[in-house]
Amino acid sequence: MSKLQWIQHKIMDTAQLLRHCQGQKVNGRKIVFTNGCFDILHHGHIDLLAKAADEGDLLVVGVNTDASVKRLKGTDRPVNGEMDRALLLASLLHVDSVCLFDEDTPLRLISELKPDVLVKGGDYTLDTIVGAGEVQQWGGRVSIIPFVSGYSTSGLIGKIRTL
Repeated sequence: MSKLQWIQHKIMDTAQLLRHCQGQKVNGRKIVFTNGCFDILHHGHIDLLAKAADEGDLLVVGVNTDASVKRLKGTDRPVNGEMDRALLLASLLHVDSVCLFDEDTPLRLISELKPDVLVKGGDYTLDTIVGAGEVQQWGGRVSIIPFVSGYSTSGLIGKIRTL
């Protein structure tokens, strides 16, 4: 398998992801889940993903589809298409699986996956994290990774527009 095929193999639909993670759980591996748009990958994203990966054995990243990003961020987003964003995330060594979701929130995916750990960035609080209650209900935990200040996709887009 080539390196590119190995990266592409990490991008899964929901059914593939569920099968893969169920097999990993049977082997005692702890599943960590985080999600986002990841429109323009930056230092803050890398920090969050690396620290999320440290929370367990397998890091799964849910990525909003283009339609979902447009609904959440406006018609001028995303800058990068969903498959490009998924490919960039899958190319990171500490990301084990990437799955696109079309809803405005990842609640359905979280509920089906039942991760052991749900991770979000420090710009969230426990009461604003979608799926936090569900994860805690089945015995999982929620981890909030401190936000790296000075890094945001909106800030990057604003900076680019001034060039």
